[in-house]
Amino acid sequence: MVDILSLKESALVYLDRSGGLQKLAEDCRPFNGSHQIEAVYRFCVIVNPSDVMEVDPVLGERVLCDPLGSTALFQCVCFLAIKTLSLIKKIHTQSQVNVILKLTHLPPFPEYTLDLCSFPCGRGPMRPVTMEGLVIAMTRVTKYTQGARFLCVNDECPCSTGFHHIRVHAPGATESATVRSDFSCTSCSSPLREDVKFRVLGDRQTARGADPRQSARCSERPSAKVAEVPVRHPVSQRVLGIPAHVHQGSDITWSVEANGVQTWEPERKAVLKTQLQTLFPCCLSITTVKPLSCCHTSAEPREVCGSFWKLSKATEGFRWRFSAIAAHRFGLDVAPPGLYNTLKLSLLLSLVQNRADAKETTYNFDLLAVTTDTLVLDRLMTYSLSLACRGVRHQASGEMFASLARDEHGAGTANIHAGSALLATGGICMLGDLGCYKKERLDAIQSVLESCTVSVFVPGKKYGEDADQLLNFPVHCSFWALTDSTEASRRCRRADCAVLGTAEMGPVPVQLADAFGLVLQCRHVGGEQALLAQTLHMLQQAVQPGKLLYPSCWEFSTQDYKELVGHARSLKAEISAGAEKIIHGYYMASRRVRTQSHGVKMSVASVKLLISLAEAHCKLCLRTQVLEEDAVIAILLCENSVTLKHGASALVIPPDAIFPCDVGNVDYYQSRDETLDELHQNILRFIYSYAPGADSYITEE
Repeated sequence: MVDILSLKESALVYLDRSGGLQKLAEDCRPFNGSHQIEAVYRFCVIVNPSDVMEVDPVLGERVLCDPLGSTALFQCVCFLAIKTLSLIKKIHTQSQVNVILKLTHLPPFPEYTLDLCSFPCGRGPMRPVTMEGLVIAMTRVTKYTQGARFLCVNDECPCSTGFHHIRVHAPGATESATVRSDFSCTSCSSPLREDVKFRVLGDRQTARGADPRQSARCSERPSAKVAEVPVRHPVSQRVLGIPAHVHQGSDITWSVEANGVQTWEPERKAVLKTQLQTLFPCCLSITTVKPLSCCHTSAEPREVCGSFWKLSKATEGFRWRFSAIAAHRFGLDVAPPGLYNTLKLSLLLSLVQNRADAKETTYNFDLLAVTTDTLVLDRLMTYSLSLACRGVRHQASGEMFASLARDEHGAGTANIHAGSALLATGGICMLGDLGCYKKERLDAIQSVLESCTVSVFVPGKKYGEDADQLLNFPVHCSFWALTDSTEASRRCRRADCAVLGTAEMGPVPVQLADAFGLVLQCRHVGGEQALLAQTLHMLQQAVQPGKLLYPSCWEFSTQDYKELVGHARSLKAEISAGAEKIIHGYYMASRRVRTQSHGVKMSVASVKLLISLAEAHCKLCLRTQVLEEDAVIAILLCENSVTLKHGASALVIPPDAIFPCDVGNVDYYQSRDETLDELHQNILRFIYSYAPGADSYITEE
């Protein structure tokens, strides 16, 4: 049997070397300033397993394999230190010291790693295990009992006073297990009663999580492999938990108590996850600080593939070539080259502007595609979603924003389930065909697009609260949607004018279309010939899957596009003076013209959209400085979008201004460059004519 005294000495040496004793003294000072005597005093001890191994390998092995036993050792050492150094005079017994061990890390061995999809359903060795997962639901913060003082009802018993019977919350235990009325005195076997004045309360919050590979299924089906994680202590770096069986009729779920949480990003998967350490690897547990999730995750490559570097070198002297070729050869598994090039370019720009970090979503933009072929566009968006750092495809029958349910493992508080929009934080939420949604859901989408906030009403009477509450959650994701222009509209039908007029948007009202930053009309430019090309493409894909249908000197695989998007996403772009002037001039001129002619007010969000598109095009071209050609692409996309919603202005541009030429033309790219150069001059003339003060930075020539 290992000498317990030597282990306590080793624990004391470790606390002395690591600064734990000094931290213990600092944690004791607030308790001395208060005149109130508490039943339990809680202390957090940071333990580095590697440093403990250097002090005493036996103690290190105890920390990694027997967390409860090691916690008792550190509890004894901390109590002796407090009494010896007279840190807190109000502590009388060791039971009053509640020590929480927080491990900084675990050894990188398979024995300390747990896969939530393939874990064994039997009990394993009692050791901490690292798990990765994501939150799909969280409860509100409620109170629980950390510790309580019990006194003997026999006045002649010495346990009728003092702190002889202290109940401390055990990991995995419920509230009824901590505070009960059937305890008996260890001295005289008389019943014990609780001294309510000495009850110590703490905050409790439960997170419902699942493996990232199951995120889409778990957000809609609660019976998937999930875990309930009661977070009873302040959030820290790691998670330490003990499982508890929770019986629900014929089903059994697992609950893991956590006292520390850390969001982290693995090297191979660019998705924020959490490490959780628990005592039994048979138990599920996943927690993060806030709901983050994805159906699709993609790696963030540090370098772009050689094919795109060669393309970049070959197109150095041509301002518009790189992005045109990248969009032209994009998504060939779904649509043949030349079809929906403007949409393909817009999808690439949206992918470039989305980052997994929710703090970097200032210039994300939402995209609405108007088409007569929703099937092909839905497939194209789905294909593009696989390139996103975090992407969720919303199902019309699922919850889009947030829903409420009663917490089954607590005090009946509200359990807030994250919908697709919250699960897509920092990424893209694909809504699909808006014609599948009812008017109430369309109104909710419009409200979220305008406010970037989800509001959840919590009725206090139903969920055990004193008053009703309205909770607001920020939405940090981009939305992709499409609509069938041939469907009967719920508003007055408008004639589709190819150049000067607005476009029919099916069931989407004008207000909802305005809420989307970018609106595109995806039509078959070649008419029946384009439709025939799409039909042949689908037949050849079905008959000869995997065959290269469109050989070219520039061939890019899906992996190549993943590397391109990932590398472009990591670039930091700075806007040049020329690009800034042309964006500012276009905004001022367009606001003046459209206010006078259509009564449409160009909001400040239009400037953000212009800057976002220009930056995205710059980064897609593997540059770090936004030039005038980037601003021109952004202006053409925005002008077409506003024209589809409100009609044309004095700046008359063709409906397919980004790709205006016939794809079958031999000199296609050369003709496109010349057309874009001419449109660039038209934009400058428009700014010179209508923008106030434009003559100070644009010459008439």
